[in-house]
Amino acid sequence: MNVINTVHDVRTLVNKWRKEGYTIGFVPTMGYLHEGHAALMRRARAENDKVVVSIFVNPAQFGENEDLDAYPRNLDGDKSLCDSIGIDAIFAPDATEMYHDPKAFVDIIDLSKTLCGVTRPIHFKGVCTVVSKLFNIVQPNNAYFGQKDAQQLAIIRKMVEDLNFPVTIIGVPIVREEDGLAKSSRNTYLSPSERKAATILYKSIQVGQNTIVPGSSADSIINAMTDVINTEPLAHIDYVSIVDAVTMQPVDTIDRPVLIALAVYIGHTRLIDNFSYELHQ
Repeated sequence: MNVINTVHDVRTLVNKWRKEGYTIGFVPTMGYLHEGHAALMRRARAENDKVVVSIFVNPAQFGENEDLDAYPRNLDGDKSLCDSIGIDAIFAPDATEMYHDPKAFVDIIDLSKTLCGVTRPIHFKGVCTVVSKLFNIVQPNNAYFGQKDAQQLAIIRKMVEDLNFPVTIIGVPIVREEDGLAKSSRNTYLSPSERKAATILYKSIQVGQNTIVPGSSADSIINAMTDVINTEPLAHIDYVSIVDAVTMQPVDTIDRPVLIALAVYIGHTRLIDNFSYELHQ
């Protein structure tokens, strides 16, 4: 497995692969890899000749007073997991390699202004900018993203459509702990009591899944889910929202495919979760 730190070297490698006729799969990550990332990598491994995983904690997507400095890192552990899955190359640049007094940014309007975009206004601009750069560097045939970050996935799909990137975006289902908590690098921030309290997110998801039917009002589902979360003293709701699955704009009635998404603070740790609903379910 190649571990590469420079744009020049990763481009040299993937250009060689491309000339040899290999298909290239790509999994962009911020490291501290867990089973959710592993699911993306295994899918990429199964569907492509070569697979590149990027490990880069992107400063452009962190706002002021967010957890950039505290974000968990474990490059040795990441390398071990990638190696066990058969990843061909890790691209692990530092910030100075990726950004040189940047003046160009990518911002997908409207889709990035709802849900997490309300309280994290620069987040998706940073995500789209770094993913655009990574797509240009790696030039993959296929790129893999987790459905836990459903708004991010929708925004990346729109970016690829609007900017004509020659890459297929593949969403991979959420991987959960045995008690339902979605796998996340930020779960490591939770104390034992907070970790137990965090199961309230999935309990709320289950209530939403059992409540939603075609034609029902969005508010009725949101209220039912909110009532569940409010039973947990350590939980503080950022949002519980229902949006159009493509445009990420709020809906009043379940009359189209929708995303039901929530962000909840457990103590000081902000966790997200979601589920999708199609009318034929």
